[in-house]
Amino acid sequence: MLDVAILGQVALGYSPFIDRNRTVAATRLSVFPLRPDATLDVAQLLHAVGDVWPASGGNVSLNVVSESLVHDLLQASPSANLMVEVPNFMASDPANVEALIRLHGAGNTLLLKGRPNAELPREILPCFKYSIIDLADERRIGEGAVAPSGVTRSIAHVQSGVRTVADMEASFARGAHAVLGWPIDDAINATAVRTGRPMAQPDLQVVVELIHRVDNEDPIEKLENTLKRDPSLAFKLLRYINSPAFGLRVEISSFRHAIMLLGYQRLKRWLALLLATASKDVNLRPVMFAAVRRGLLMEELVAGTADEEMRSEMFICGVFSLLDRMFQESFAKLLGSIPVPERVYQALVKSEGPYQPYLAMVKAAEGESVHDYREAAEHLLMSVAEINRAQMRALMGAGALE
Repeated sequence: MLDVAILGQVALGYSPFIDRNRTVAATRLSVFPLRPDATLDVAQLLHAVGDVWPASGGNVSLNVVSESLVHDLLQASPSANLMVEVPNFMASDPANVEALIRLHGAGNTLLLKGRPNAELPREILPCFKYSIIDLADERRIGEGAVAPSGVTRSIAHVQSGVRTVADMEASFARGAHAVLGWPIDDAINATAVRTGRPMAQPDLQVVVELIHRVDNEDPIEKLENTLKRDPSLAFKLLRYINSPAFGLRVEISSFRHAIMLLGYQRLKRWLALLLATASKDVNLRPVMFAAVRRGLLMEELVAGTADEEMRSEMFICGVFSLLDRMFQESFAKLLGSIPVPERVYQALVKSEGPYQPYLAMVKAAEGESVHDYREAAEHLLMSVAEINRAQMRALMGAGALE
């Protein structure tokens, strides 16, 4: 599985399609050739993508930054759940009309990437379900928060380049069908920083208390009594533990059973996941989604070389890496309330230590920047193929949690 040559020839990045309900409706996989003269095999790409997103699975959009590979993709027969992003200059080329009509007829969703420089051939207009308009190129930003009355686009649009919650909300107000990007760059507002313990909501207080009790290895009875204060959290925790992503061979039916089977150390990772996904703020759903993927990818990056303790700590580091955005607190203050391993503290508070290069790699993948990808990969001393396989395994695991 995932043992194909193309994974050593490209840089991969990923981002979510977020709908108006703030649900992640699909994943975008960006593919950048590392060498402009490389011959890339579209069949290998489709094989690797199909391992993660089979025909019966979720939707994935391929953003291929290679004209020759896009051309080969248009001639291929991908499964219907695979969406294809077509650059505007290729959509305007009459030579591609037949291939676009064929893919559309096969049930593939086609997305027009960027504003066309020339008028599209009339026969392919119905083939494109959405156009992808980058936030930087959005012509209507200056026209107010909502689209002017009576003005519509000929193709429904997806807004790309979204990096903050405010960008996301404004894009939906202007009529975007979905936004494409990670809304995780919101700066911490110093005037909004809370005092005392950072977690105000009762359910988050329960999770923090559980983390402390597990860290102290309190008796099971005390842990159970703490969890009983919020049954919905107990349900969510058991759902995560029993998901296919974590590969347990037996079904865990109770919190006591979870502790007995997993032990205190392994239980910490589930509680970290629970803390990062416990907020009820709908606008934070994409951020929570990103936190889970960060944890899975950081763990996968060391899956073949690290012991269980390090893998668990890497998972916690990734999952906790967005807590400052979620709770509008600095990491120094947050991690004064929540016990974390020293190497996790170094990476999140001081941006140093052995885990920091792995976190940089995750951020490069999210940013879909081939330059940042190259730089981060050099510091990891891992092959491109190893990094990409870890990405694909993490995305596969994330899909099992949805």
